[in-house]
Amino acid sequence: MRWRKWNRWLHRELGYLFFGMSIIYGISGIALNHHVARHWDADIISRSDSLTYSAPLSREMVDSSTVEAILTLTGEVDLPTGQIHVTTLRHRPLFREVDYLHYNKPKKLWTWFSDLFALSLILMAISGIIMLKGKKGLTGHGGILTLVGIIIPLIFLVFYLWL
Repeated sequence: MRWRKWNRWLHRELGYLFFGMSIIYGISGIALNHHVARHWDADIISRSDSLTYSAPLSREMVDSSTVEAILTLTGEVDLPTGQIHVTTLRHRPLFREVDYLHYNKPKKLWTWFSDLFALSLILMAISGIIMLKGKKGLTGHGGILTLVGIIIPLIFLVFYLWL
C-alpha cells in the first residue's frame, strides 16, 4: 500500500526534526519531576563550606578591617568561635536553559513551536503504532504493548486520585 510509505516517511521526518525538542523535554521533564518531589533542584548548585578565622573573635576585637577580611571570605561568621559558614548558589548549566523552554517562559513564537511539537508527538505516536502489520503490529504484539501503555497511566490516576 502506498499510504504505508507515506506513513513511514512522516514518522521518520518528524522524528529527525523534533529530536532536539525530545531531548530538551526529556531532560527538563526528569529535572522537574525531582524538583517537585523536593529531591533535587535542577536549576541550582548549592555548596556549603565551613572555615575558621585565624583566631576566636569578640565584639571588642572586631574593627572595620576585620569585618572587611571576613566579608572578603564569606559574609557570615560566628564571632566567639571564629567559625565561618559559606553557602554559595549558582545556576546549574543546561538545566536552567531547558527548564526555561519547558515552562514556555519565552512565550510568543516559542508557544507556536511547542504546540507544533506536541501535535507532532501525537502524529508520531499514531504513525508509529500503525507502521507495522501482522503479529508485530497493532493486531499482535504491538497492540498488547499499546494497551499496557494506556493502562499504566490509568492505574496511576486511579491510585493517586481516587484511593
